[in-house]
Amino acid sequence: MSFAAVILAGGASRRMGSPKALLPYKGQTFLTKLISAFQPVCDRVIVVLGHNSDTIRSEIDLSSVHIAVNPSPERGQLTSLQTGLREVGTARHIFFTPVDYPAIRPSTIAFLVEHALPSEPVVPQYNGRHGHPVLIPASVASEILVLGEDESARKVMHRHASHTRYIDVDDPGILQDVDDPETYRALVEAAL
Repeated sequence: MSFAAVILAGGASRRMGSPKALLPYKGQTFLTKLISAFQPVCDRVIVVLGHNSDTIRSEIDLSSVHIAVNPSPERGQLTSLQTGLREVGTARHIFFTPVDYPAIRPSTIAFLVEHALPSEPVVPQYNGRHGHPVLIPASVASEILVLGEDESARKVMHRHASHTRYIDVDDPGILQDVDDPETYRALVEAAL
């Protein structure tokens, strides 16, 4: 089985006030932390940029990953996900996550790989709550690619809910969505 990862880093980070991809966490940026978590198990890691792409490229060495630039990031996260999914090549399984989740443990990603299924999505959960990264088979990625811009990837995930495998993980990082200065401060304080 071959795996790819799509890291969505194309948002404007308006609530944060600066690019989330560049925020420091445990000695790395959010983006480099996620890249290093996915690389051991993925044949290809795709970083989707959009807003602030020149700034992110100038501050992070992205030579070890494939860069995809969403030409219309203002149209929303679905367009960034579709931009990244077009670059996965022959991968049979694709992880995706926003860059907002830097606390995901590498061991969680490896654990999800062990539970990959040929044709069913795999979603981690912590204390009964679903989180990131989501792992989908290529067939589900194909369904996301044909969604219209007024639709959401959730539509496809709901369609597959009855045969999605929810995996319990001991990793609160799958739920830690860092969207604004308050959630960032809480994340940093929890890591001390």
